[in-house]
Amino acid sequence: METRECIKSRRSVRNFTGQEIPEETLSELLEAVRWSPSWANSQCWELVVVKDRATKEKLAELLAERNPATKAVVQAPLVVVFCGKKGLAGYKKGMPMTQKGDWYMFDVGLACQNFCLAAHDLGLGTVQVGNFDHQGVDKLLNITGDVESVAIIPVGYPAKDSQAPPRKEIRDFVYLESYGNKMTRD
Repeated sequence: METRECIKSRRSVRNFTGQEIPEETLSELLEAVRWSPSWANSQCWELVVVKDRATKEKLAELLAERNPATKAVVQAPLVVVFCGKKGLAGYKKGMPMTQKGDWYMFDVGLACQNFCLAAHDLGLGTVQVGNFDHQGVDKLLNITGDVESVAIIPVGYPAKDSQAPPRKEIRDFVYLESYGNKMTRD
Protein backbone atom coordinates (compact mmCIF):
# COMPACT_ATOMS: atom_id res chain seq x y z
CA MET A 1 0.00 0.00 0.00
CA GLU A 2 1.29 3.47 -0.83
CA THR A 3 2.08 5.61 2.21
CA ARG A 4 -0.44 8.37 1.46
CA GLU A 5 -3.17 5.83 0.76
CA CYS A 6 -2.38 4.14 4.07
CA ILE A 7 -2.60 7.47 5.92
CA LYS A 8 -5.91 8.43 4.30
CA SER A 9 -7.60 5.04 4.63
CA ARG A 10 -6.63 4.07 8.21
CA ARG A 11 -9.55 4.22 10.66
CA SER A 12 -9.99 3.72 14.38
CA VAL A 13 -11.32 0.19 14.81
CA ARG A 14 -13.19 -0.88 17.93
CA ASN A 15 -14.71 -4.19 16.77
CA PHE A 16 -12.57 -7.18 15.90
CA THR A 17 -13.05 -10.70 14.59
CA GLY A 18 -11.76 -13.55 16.73
CA GLN A 19 -8.88 -14.25 14.36
CA GLU A 20 -5.51 -14.49 16.09
CA ILE A 21 -2.55 -12.41 14.93
CA PRO A 22 0.40 -14.52 13.74
CA GLU A 23 3.70 -13.99 15.54
CA GLU A 24 5.33 -12.95 12.25
CA THR A 25 2.76 -10.17 11.88
CA LEU A 26 3.36 -9.01 15.45
CA SER A 27 7.09 -8.96 14.68
CA GLU A 28 6.44 -6.72 11.66
CA LEU A 29 4.43 -4.32 13.81
CA LEU A 30 7.18 -4.16 16.41
CA GLU A 31 9.73 -3.60 13.65
CA ALA A 32 7.69 -0.55 12.52
CA VAL A 33 7.98 0.83 16.05
CA ARG A 34 11.69 0.09 16.11
CA TRP A 35 12.20 2.37 13.09
CA SER A 36 10.16 5.28 14.45
CA PRO A 37 11.90 8.65 14.55
CA SER A 38 12.85 10.06 17.94
CA TRP A 39 14.65 13.00 19.53
CA ALA A 40 18.40 12.45 19.05
CA ASN A 41 17.60 8.78 18.36
CA SER A 42 16.71 8.37 22.05
CA GLN A 43 14.10 5.66 21.25
CA CYS A 44 12.39 6.30 24.57
CA TRP A 45 9.41 4.02 23.91
CA GLU A 46 8.88 0.72 25.67
CA LEU A 47 5.98 -1.61 24.94
CA VAL A 48 4.02 -4.19 26.89
CA VAL A 49 2.20 -6.71 24.67
CA VAL A 50 -0.85 -8.20 26.39
CA LYS A 51 -2.54 -11.36 25.08
CA ASP A 52 -4.01 -12.76 28.32
CA ARG A 53 -7.78 -12.21 28.44
CA ALA A 54 -7.86 -11.69 32.22
CA THR A 55 -5.22 -8.95 31.95
CA LYS A 56 -7.10 -7.34 29.05
CA GLU A 57 -10.27 -7.34 31.16
CA LYS A 58 -8.40 -5.60 33.99
CA LEU A 59 -7.01 -3.07 31.50
CA ALA A 60 -10.54 -2.40 30.23
CA GLU A 61 -11.69 -1.70 33.79
CA LEU A 62 -9.04 1.04 33.98
CA LEU A 63 -10.40 2.94 30.98
CA ALA A 64 -12.47 6.03 31.68
CA GLU A 65 -16.15 5.38 32.24
CA ARG A 66 -18.07 4.98 28.96
CA ASN A 67 -14.86 4.94 26.92
CA PRO A 68 -15.94 3.62 23.48
CA ALA A 69 -12.79 1.48 23.27
CA THR A 70 -13.54 -0.57 26.42
CA LYS A 71 -15.01 -3.50 24.49
CA ALA A 72 -12.15 -3.37 21.98
CA VAL A 73 -9.53 -3.80 24.71
CA VAL A 74 -11.15 -7.07 25.79
CA GLN A 75 -12.12 -8.28 22.31
CA ALA A 76 -8.83 -7.63 20.48
CA PRO A 77 -6.50 -10.61 20.19
CA LEU A 78 -3.73 -8.45 21.57
CA VAL A 79 -3.33 -5.10 23.21
CA VAL A 80 -0.13 -3.09 23.17
CA VAL A 81 0.55 -0.63 25.96
CA PHE A 82 2.94 2.06 24.76
CA CYS A 83 5.12 3.51 27.48
CA GLY A 84 7.65 6.30 27.56
CA LYS A 85 10.93 6.40 29.41
CA LYS A 86 11.21 9.85 30.92
CA GLY A 87 14.33 12.02 30.89
CA LEU A 88 15.76 10.85 27.54
CA ALA A 89 13.91 12.56 24.70
CA GLY A 90 14.42 16.30 24.72
CA TYR A 91 17.38 16.12 27.07
CA LYS A 92 21.12 16.62 26.68
CA LYS A 93 23.43 15.78 29.55
CA GLY A 94 20.40 15.48 31.82
CA MET A 95 19.05 18.95 31.01
CA PRO A 96 15.84 19.67 29.10
CA MET A 97 16.58 21.32 25.76
CA THR A 98 13.15 22.83 25.01
CA GLN A 99 10.52 24.80 26.85
CA LYS A 100 8.27 21.76 26.47
CA GLY A 101 10.55 19.74 28.73
CA ASP A 102 10.42 15.99 28.31
CA TRP A 103 9.80 15.07 24.66
CA TYR A 104 8.77 11.45 25.33
CA MET A 105 5.07 12.06 24.57
CA PHE A 106 5.98 13.24 21.06
CA ASP A 107 8.28 10.31 20.41
CA VAL A 108 5.84 7.74 21.78
CA GLY A 109 3.17 9.36 19.58
CA LEU A 110 5.38 8.82 16.53
CA ALA A 111 5.91 5.19 17.54
CA CYS A 112 2.13 4.74 17.94
CA GLN A 113 1.53 6.20 14.49
CA ASN A 114 4.11 3.91 12.88
CA PHE A 115 2.50 0.96 14.65
CA CYS A 116 -1.04 1.89 13.57
CA LEU A 117 -0.09 2.57 9.95
CA ALA A 118 1.86 -0.70 9.73
CA ALA A 119 -1.12 -2.54 11.24
CA HIS A 120 -3.46 -1.01 8.66
CA ASP A 121 -1.06 -1.93 5.86
CA LEU A 122 -1.15 -5.54 7.14
CA GLY A 123 -4.97 -5.64 7.16
CA LEU A 124 -5.32 -5.04 10.90
CA GLY A 125 -7.27 -2.43 12.79
CA THR A 126 -6.26 -0.36 15.78
CA VAL A 127 -7.54 2.40 18.00
CA GLN A 128 -5.37 4.63 20.19
CA VAL A 129 -6.68 4.93 23.73
CA GLY A 130 -5.40 7.65 26.04
CA ASN A 131 -8.26 8.20 28.50
CA PHE A 132 -7.47 5.69 31.23
CA ASP A 133 -6.10 5.43 34.76
CA HIS A 134 -2.39 5.60 33.94
CA GLN A 135 -1.25 4.85 37.48
CA GLY A 136 -3.58 1.86 37.61
CA VAL A 137 -2.23 0.52 34.32
CA ASP A 138 1.35 1.08 35.47
CA LYS A 139 0.63 -0.88 38.66
CA LEU A 140 -1.20 -3.68 36.83
CA LEU A 141 1.64 -4.18 34.34
CA ASN A 142 4.51 -3.57 36.79
CA ILE A 143 5.65 -0.44 34.96
CA THR A 144 7.95 1.33 37.37
CA GLY A 145 10.72 3.86 37.74
CA ASP A 146 11.13 6.46 35.04
CA VAL A 147 8.79 4.63 32.63
CA GLU A 148 5.06 5.35 32.43
CA SER A 149 2.15 4.26 30.27
CA VAL A 150 1.09 6.66 27.52
CA ALA A 151 -1.36 4.84 25.23
CA ILE A 152 -3.22 1.56 24.96
CA ILE A 153 -3.69 0.17 21.46
CA PRO A 154 -5.96 -2.83 20.86
CA VAL A 155 -5.10 -4.52 17.56
CA GLY A 156 -6.90 -7.17 15.54
CA TYR A 157 -8.68 -7.94 12.31
CA PRO A 158 -11.56 -5.49 11.79
CA ALA A 159 -15.06 -6.98 12.07
CA LYS A 160 -16.41 -4.40 9.62
CA ASP A 161 -15.36 -1.56 7.35
CA SER A 162 -15.78 1.97 8.64
CA GLN A 163 -16.17 5.27 6.88
CA ALA A 164 -13.90 8.27 7.28
CA PRO A 165 -15.22 10.99 9.56
CA PRO A 166 -15.34 14.53 8.16
CA ARG A 167 -11.97 16.25 7.96
CA LYS A 168 -11.15 19.93 8.12
CA GLU A 169 -10.17 21.62 4.89
CA ILE A 170 -6.50 22.63 4.67
CA ARG A 171 -7.51 26.29 4.63
CA ASP A 172 -9.11 25.77 8.07
CA PHE A 173 -5.85 24.93 9.86
CA VAL A 174 -2.90 26.23 7.80
CA TYR A 175 -1.54 29.76 7.99
CA LEU A 176 1.09 31.38 5.77
CA GLU A 177 4.02 33.26 7.26
CA SER A 178 2.22 34.06 10.53
CA TYR A 179 -0.67 32.74 12.58
CA GLY A 180 -3.95 34.26 11.50
CA ASN A 181 -2.92 34.65 7.85
CA LYS A 182 -5.11 31.82 6.50
CA MET A 183 -4.00 29.77 3.54
CA THR A 184 -6.64 30.19 0.85
CA ARG A 185 -6.16 27.10 -1.29
CA ASP A 186 -7.75 23.69 -0.65
